[in-house]
Order: sequence, then structure tokens, then C-alpha cells
Amino acid sequence: MHSLSRRQFATSLLALTAGSASQVAWANDFPNRPIRLVVPYGAGGGSDFVGRLIAQKLTETAKWNVVVDNKAGASSMIGTDAVAKSVADGYTLLLADTAHATNAAVVAKLSFDPVKDFAPVTLVGSSPQLLVAHPSLPANNLKELLALPRSQSRQFGVGTPGQGSAPHLLYEMLKLQSGMELVNVPYKGGALALNDAVGGQIPMVINSMPACMPHIEAKRLKVLAIASPARNPKLPNVQTFAESVPGILGSAWYGFMAPANTPADILQELDSTIQGVLKLPEVQARLASAFIDPLPPGPQAFAKLLKDEIARFQDVVKRTGFTQNS
Repeated sequence: MHSLSRRQFATSLLALTAGSASQVAWANDFPNRPIRLVVPYGAGGGSDFVGRLIAQKLTETAKWNVVVDNKAGASSMIGTDAVAKSVADGYTLLLADTAHATNAAVVAKLSFDPVKDFAPVTLVGSSPQLLVAHPSLPANNLKELLALPRSQSRQFGVGTPGQGSAPHLLYEMLKLQSGMELVNVPYKGGALALNDAVGGQIPMVINSMPACMPHIEAKRLKVLAIASPARNPKLPNVQTFAESVPGILGSAWYGFMAPANTPADILQELDSTIQGVLKLPEVQARLASAFIDPLPPGPQAFAKLLKDEIARFQDVVKRTGFTQNS
């Protein structure tokens, strides 16, 4: 067994101390180059709006150089996979949304682990899903829709932004809980479904509040139900799903994630700085105008929400038998 001389021991200790000091200095210097924020969708959607808003304010107030990278495709999985495989140094982030949980539940073979390959940073906010309809539909709320003869309602189509999306799984929950069966019509994106509903090509659509509200305010569509725990003050006369079918909830949420194994001090710096931006009055006003409500901040709250959401969607998949290939 070899033993160290006093000189060797002192040299080793000095090297170890110097290495630790350099790591601390590196962490304290964060960020010293641009941060890439991957939005796993194209420009113009809810995730892109949230990502660009926060990136702009981080650049303006914290003097961070945050560059948004729209990496769309495969229901957010292409951009998400890119972040999972990035260096865990805090310089590549993901603007995650509800698809992060639905993909975990419905895709049989993912190229990444939605939980183990990521470190949650903080949540931004969420918007409830809405069931909206063309004005010609012979029902003005979910209660009236459920009261229609099944032979009639079975002929009605409901558009969703694609198989396995959060709106599609919300419809599957409704079907399981109420027994009402509609014709599920999956689209390649929620905007296409809403446009067809406005044009009368399809009677109903499930989509998030920000996407639906312009059509509602213009009276091109009417709201049948909102998938929130209580009625929304912006739509006080709209009943919740749970008023007619207990247990039906659904929202579009947004949050920041980093690759797993990102250093704890870097994660803390990201969390505190992003939270600081979210507290700015102008940011709160912009999110509120987009019908995005705040969620509890921090990594623990995000981890709990993700765990709960995945379990909820997995239950729907188990009960319906729905799966799709990656």
C-alpha cells in the first residue's frame, strides 16, 4: 500500500482546492455566453409566446442573452429530445408544456425519459381547456349537450389538435365519465380545428383558452364548458366540466426545464432569475391578457405537477387502451 509524503499530500490538497474554487467561480460567472431556449413548436403558438416573452425580459432586466430556438415536430418530441441530449450546463433550456406529460403517457417508445432526463426549473402558468362550438349547435352548454339523445350527439364531431394531445385525452376522459360518444376528429394543430369550427365544417373543438378566446369574443364560437376546478372570472357564465361530469379537469401549462444533472447552483440561479421576471408587473399583465394564470413556482411544484399529470394521463390511456408509436 502506497503512502503519500507530506509534499505529495499538500500538492494534492492544493490541486483539489483550486479545482473547487474554479467551479465556484464558473458558477458565479453564469451566464457568460448566450442561453438557448428551445421551444419545441413553430412560431406563433402559446409556447412560443411564453418563451419569447420571458426570453425578452431576461435579456432586458437580467442582461442575459437568451436566444429562442423553435425546434418543432412530432408533438414537441424533436425539440425535447434535443434538450435531453444537450450538455447539462444551464446553457440549453426547454420551454415545456402539457405535451411533456401526454407524450409520457401515450407514446410507447420515447427517445428520452420525460422525468429522469430533465431537471424542472420553474412553472410559468396555465390556461384551462375549453369545449367550444359553432353557434348552430343545438346546445348552449355541456349539460344541454349531454341531455341530447345519444343517437343525435353521436353524429357530432369534436376537433382536437391531434391524437394523444391534451384536448384529445380530455375528450376521452369525458367519454369515459359520461358515456357520451362524439366523433373525434384529430387535426395537425389546434388552429386548423378552430378555423373549421368557425366555418361550420365541424361543430365542436376542444382547445386552450388563449386559442379560443378571440373567436369567442367575436361571437364566432360559443363556449359549452371550461375544464377548470371553478368557474373562470373571465367567463363567469360558463359552467365547468365538473358541474356536469365530476372529475374532469384539463389545462395547457408551461414551464422551464434543463437537462438532468445540471449543477444545483445553476438551477437555483435559473429559478430565482426567471421567478424575478415573472413577478414584473408588465409580464404579469401580458400573461393575464393571454389568459395564462400563475402557477406555484419552483422545481418542487413543477416536479409534483408533472408527476400528477403523467399519472392522470396514464390512467386515461390504461382505461381506453389508446397508444401511439413514437
